[in-house]
Amino acid sequence: MAPVSDGVEAVGRRTHPLTAVAQGVIMAVAVAAGLFGTIVTGDGFGDLHPVLVVLVALAGGLVLGMIGGYVGWLFTRYVIDGTELRIMSGVVTKSSRRIPYERIQSVDIAEPVIARALGLAELRIEMAGGKDSRTSLKFLRLADARDLRRVLLGRAHGEQAAEPAEEHRSVITRVPPDRVMIGTVLSLDFLAAAAGALVLVVLAVWFGGIVVLLGGILPLGTWLAQIVARRVLQQWDFTLSRGERGLRIQRGLLSRTSQTIPYDRVQGIAVKEPFVWRRLGWQRLEVDIAGYAGQDGDDGTSSSTLLPISDPRLAAAVVAELMAGATSDVVPTPVPRRSWPFAPIGWRHRWIGADESAFVARQGWIERTTSIVPHPRTQSVALSQGPLQRWRHVATLAVHTPSGPVNAVGRHLDAGDARAALLAQLDRARASRR
Repeated sequence: MAPVSDGVEAVGRRTHPLTAVAQGVIMAVAVAAGLFGTIVTGDGFGDLHPVLVVLVALAGGLVLGMIGGYVGWLFTRYVIDGTELRIMSGVVTKSSRRIPYERIQSVDIAEPVIARALGLAELRIEMAGGKDSRTSLKFLRLADARDLRRVLLGRAHGEQAAEPAEEHRSVITRVPPDRVMIGTVLSLDFLAAAAGALVLVVLAVWFGGIVVLLGGILPLGTWLAQIVARRVLQQWDFTLSRGERGLRIQRGLLSRTSQTIPYDRVQGIAVKEPFVWRRLGWQRLEVDIAGYAGQDGDDGTSSSTLLPISDPRLAAAVVAELMAGATSDVVPTPVPRRSWPFAPIGWRHRWIGADESAFVARQGWIERTTSIVPHPRTQSVALSQGPLQRWRHVATLAVHTPSGPVNAVGRHLDAGDARAALLAQLDRARASRR
């Protein structure tokens, strides 16, 4: 792949022709899944057999999807020149998305299961900005996607070579699939869903309520399936590696994702310890990344999971790698006993603290969460005090970061301690930015 502006680049390059096939299969599967849900819920199709309906929907969705995918592919081109990446698309309404290299935050590669079967991949480009900061190219050959990612990341870091050298990477850790599965089974939400399903089955058998069983087992089964898909299938063969520009995460059983976490975009880290995991010395790391706000989720691109399951020593090493000098081992300022009406049990597990590198806040007794925010990443600091808090002489201190899993909040602190911590954190943030 030559990223220079020669005659071909002036016109633009197309994505892979099999994009139309991939889009058609995706649409057919989506239509069939929707009809299957309709059948399960009991909505009928008149005299038509449900299997026939699903087959016709598959065929129709495949044809329409391939036609739409082909037309979209025909009118989509991308150009790489000396200053920006341009993506032109649209049949009736033309659009041209311009991405200056200096605004690129990260470039990720996703291989949805259907595209992966065809040897294709989607390139996802994150830019500085709001909700429309992501741009994607669907679909390229996997080798071309990797080459394009290398070129874009090189240009974003000021390298003007036509073919920047591949970044040297070293593996930090691999999380084996069996450990991910064990951690998922021992998570509280999975145990709750499994216990609910078991109780429902026992009650249905005891009282003969098969209709009640079917009505309750579907949502519980869906919940269990979502937990397994999100934590086992998405985190399968989880590999964390380091390079000159940041950490890279590769994961996924059916759909594979290769996500880059630039060092300078990390805003904070949350160390989460579910109740059962604490007895085994396990932790989960989640990270706030600038530019990823609101994009963590169910589409398989979870941008916040830094380590799905880890021992404390490895977790501390990864935190130190991303945030030099940061640690959760600080002198704590606990909440006072008089705050117990707001959290009769949890108040004992809440505290804040800070050292020369970061602000730390801990809360939770069912799932303990420790939020770590480096002082230079502090966006703002807020102090709030409601009428009941004024009655108990307590206040809440919040250190703001971009929207994500990190929630650096000290709830119901002594009012004097909260004000002192607010002023001290502002001074630390100013000093660190200098």
